[in-house]
Amino acid sequence: MVASHIDTDLDLTSPVDPDDPIFALHRGGKMAIAATVPLRDADDLSMSYTPGVAKVCEAIHTDPEVAHEYTWVSNTVAVVTDGTAVLGLGDIGPAASMPVMEGKAVLFKRFGGVDAIPIALDTTDVDEIVETVVRLAPSFGGINLEDISAPRCFEIEQRLIERLDIPVFHDDQHGTAVVTLAALYNAVRLTERDMSGLKVVISGAGAAGVAIMKILQAAGVRRIQVTDRSGVIHQGRTDLNSAKQWIADQSAEYARPGTIVDALNGADVYIGVSGGTTPEEGIAQMAPDAIIFAMANPTPEVHPDIAHRYARVVATGRSDYPNQINNVLVFPGIFRGALDVRATRITENMKLAAAQAIADLVGDDLHEGYVIPSPFDPRVAQAVSRAVTDSARREGVARRPY
Repeated sequence: MVASHIDTDLDLTSPVDPDDPIFALHRGGKMAIAATVPLRDADDLSMSYTPGVAKVCEAIHTDPEVAHEYTWVSNTVAVVTDGTAVLGLGDIGPAASMPVMEGKAVLFKRFGGVDAIPIALDTTDVDEIVETVVRLAPSFGGINLEDISAPRCFEIEQRLIERLDIPVFHDDQHGTAVVTLAALYNAVRLTERDMSGLKVVISGAGAAGVAIMKILQAAGVRRIQVTDRSGVIHQGRTDLNSAKQWIADQSAEYARPGTIVDALNGADVYIGVSGGTTPEEGIAQMAPDAIIFAMANPTPEVHPDIAHRYARVVATGRSDYPNQINNVLVFPGIFRGALDVRATRITENMKLAAAQAIADLVGDDLHEGYVIPSPFDPRVAQAVSRAVTDSARREGVARRPY
């Protein structure tokens, strides 16, 4: 008779389900480093490493610009996070954020041909994050900030833009804003509206909400109200952080005290980036042929079934409904274009050009269920890249003019 044995090292409470195909896909991570040169024999080794590599090192020491042609820098982006605002999960820390950062990196490669390295920092201190990224920057051609909570993300991005001469882009802000504007361009065209006449309500005053307000203003939208858990953000409130105070100042002419239901009365456009739930009674008060972008994942602020009762155009952040507002439409092409011309930064005009390029791909196929291209449309990254490079050259931020 075989004696029974209990493995005392077995963790019976492990959150890992080895039979789940998602865990199977992630085993060992989703990415790896691969050599781009042969290492077949001693001659290959002598050129790839010592002694041959010294010749390239000396050339870069003499002229640092050589690094952009003879190292990976010109095609490589750092995806940097502190794990404080991960997807719909919130502050889960740097280690738990890594599957998302790896995912971002493989999207960069798949859709833009850009190599990306995930870097999860074990600090939430703004000064430490800025100093760390500045010191890492010589290894990269661009910095993609990811899943850093507001309002710290605004200061981190701005300080890095000021310190570095390579593109710095917080995708949670600007990627979301660009693709939202792209979809809105087409929704406005479909409903025969004008950007300057829109009445817009944004639910959510975090990174995405602030960036969406900024890009809508740049696109000519004037009447914008932004709400948070306490209702409409306006100048009379005394509980505002610096980002929300900016919103209050920018919307002073139109923002009035009240709830989101009050704000939605007669609104043309609802944009949800909050993760909360917006009451149906508010949606029911919107203008005819309303536009609803409820982008929280996995649960939209307004369920599409409810939204369709009152709106002509409905979009979400989910892939199982039409009109998915997905950042993958934006960031691979923006960085592809910026890297191709060695742009010193990503400007507002470059973002506007990217939004217009995405919107234009819909063309004459425009209808209520198709105001934004699919993330798998092979034209997207190329169109965005071309628009970004053209804009960068016009603005004089391209170091590679031709």
